[in-house]
Amino acid sequence: MNDASVVLDAAAVFERARDLSPRRHTTGASDIAGLVEEQLEHFGIDPGTEYGKHLAGFAGHLYAANADLKLLWEQGAEELMGLARKDRIDRFSAQRFLAFQLAKILDTLQHPTRTAYQSLVNEPTDRARKGPYPIFDNLTALFSAKPVITRTATYIYACAEWVEDAFHGREMLHQIYSRLLNPTSISLANHIVDIECGKETGNYMAWNFNSGMAAVDAILSHLVGYQDIILASRNVYGGVYQLLEDWYGKTSNLDVGIEFFDGYSGEEFTAALSATEAKYADRIAQGRKIYVHVETPCNPHGLILDMPEISRISHERGHEVICDSTIGTPFLHRPLQREKLIERPDFVIHSYTKDISGHGATTAGCVIGRNERMFMPKNTSVEITDFAGNSRELNWNETLFWNVYYIKGAFLDADKAYEVINGLHTLDHRMVTKAINTLTLAEVLGNHPQINVNCSACKDHPNNAMLEKCMHLGLPVPLFTFDFEKGMDPQGGGGEFGHFSRLCFERFFDKLDPVFGHQVSLGTPNTIILCPAITSHSEMSKEALDGAGIAPTCIRVSVGLEDPRTLIAHLIEASRDTLDVEVAGFSGHFPGAGEIDEIYQRHYLDVHRRFIEHAPKFSEMLK
Repeated sequence: MNDASVVLDAAAVFERARDLSPRRHTTGASDIAGLVEEQLEHFGIDPGTEYGKHLAGFAGHLYAANADLKLLWEQGAEELMGLARKDRIDRFSAQRFLAFQLAKILDTLQHPTRTAYQSLVNEPTDRARKGPYPIFDNLTALFSAKPVITRTATYIYACAEWVEDAFHGREMLHQIYSRLLNPTSISLANHIVDIECGKETGNYMAWNFNSGMAAVDAILSHLVGYQDIILASRNVYGGVYQLLEDWYGKTSNLDVGIEFFDGYSGEEFTAALSATEAKYADRIAQGRKIYVHVETPCNPHGLILDMPEISRISHERGHEVICDSTIGTPFLHRPLQREKLIERPDFVIHSYTKDISGHGATTAGCVIGRNERMFMPKNTSVEITDFAGNSRELNWNETLFWNVYYIKGAFLDADKAYEVINGLHTLDHRMVTKAINTLTLAEVLGNHPQINVNCSACKDHPNNAMLEKCMHLGLPVPLFTFDFEKGMDPQGGGGEFGHFSRLCFERFFDKLDPVFGHQVSLGTPNTIILCPAITSHSEMSKEALDGAGIAPTCIRVSVGLEDPRTLIAHLIEASRDTLDVEVAGFSGHFPGAGEIDEIYQRHYLDVHRRFIEHAPKFSEMLK
């Protein structure tokens, strides 16, 4: 940017200054002096008094400063990434100090404002009923080292024209009402985009919801209309399966066509998509749409689908894609950081409840999408181009905020948002530890001749190649299943629950607690287990369970942060006390103590080696 381009004429300065005016839309002024005069008149201040002169001088400086600050923003954004690291540090430090200077000015302003307030509300009982006036004493919260937990339903606003803008989405300083916007929740929304999207952060935004299921329902209800079609991956969370089948697919609701596809690859998906397009050709001809909903890595087995290929194929055929990446977390699974836009899903869902918050202490969720799909001010539009090169106008009421978030009320409150922000601090280190533990448990269990392990970390598993292709560092998610169906005679034999009777299996399962927690969620610090067929996926029919590879003895393991050898030791003891009764010597087929130590040490070193080798070199950090 050359010197000539940064010199502003009076009209340009005025346009950058006017949004500070209480009459930003109805002003008759044409310069800063006129804005100041209007402001004093608006609030009934005589400009001829000493007070009026001081107020006018201060307001004039603010208007001029606002114009300069906007110019600084425009110029800085254009230049920033071309600057040396030293220059970027200098600019951040200088701008950071400006924030303190502005705050100091506000702090000074509080004193005369407080005195004026006290002169108006002068009865102590009235002051008690009203409580502390919000702009007093809150200022230092700006510099809290953690986002402030904003426990309020409502907010004060500046003036009539500003709050009118807020209701139209044109003034984000005014949050209006915490069902819509809350500073703590917005802090989390911005933070999750920073973590999920990497270098693409500027192109995406998020909205938070009070649970993962609320986030799933929000994006589906935003996109899916009457008699549309949803093609979903087979292994989805049981609650999502129920939502699709029992609500969206219900004739008296939206009568959506619900289809599921098996497999992980682009080829398998293409076959399922073609079959779905053929089955619903009449609906498609009438303008109905297919939406692709993929959970990857998926529940309960933790297997990985080829998200880049599924996105590419879907987009080439004109279909939008939703990816539930809860189990992968932004550390292990990074679908929105693909270089090619066509390989990215249109929307990503997370249940914060799981590994992102990491403590099992709250329920929350989010949807992430491109800026223009998530929000724009009322009565505005942008032109978008699809992957076939077709352009159309996207209107404000087609965004997730106005179509669903604004009207449905499934917002995330400040306390929950704060819990999630805290959990995110340690996400990468927790996931590294859990990857080590998953690899260890899967290998030890997989070495038993009568146990099936369904985990992409196993080298001989058909999903292992997808793990290497799609997951960060080729690391597994901390979720897998095992069962006792291995070696069963297809013609019969054994027990009703794999090699065992139901009672024997239940005694074994019950004895795993407390070392394996009996809980129904996942992503907690402790390792927890459940039987999907009777808990998380109990809404599914026997045929659906069979299709999802969920056997009666299937045990889902959500891997925690413990030393995995303590888990293995307890499992072996439980099997010796219960399973050996019906299958003699069952517990003796696990690897020996020395081999288990070797397996754990090997994975511990290997995962940490991958992690440190991928870390940026120090020379890159200096750039």
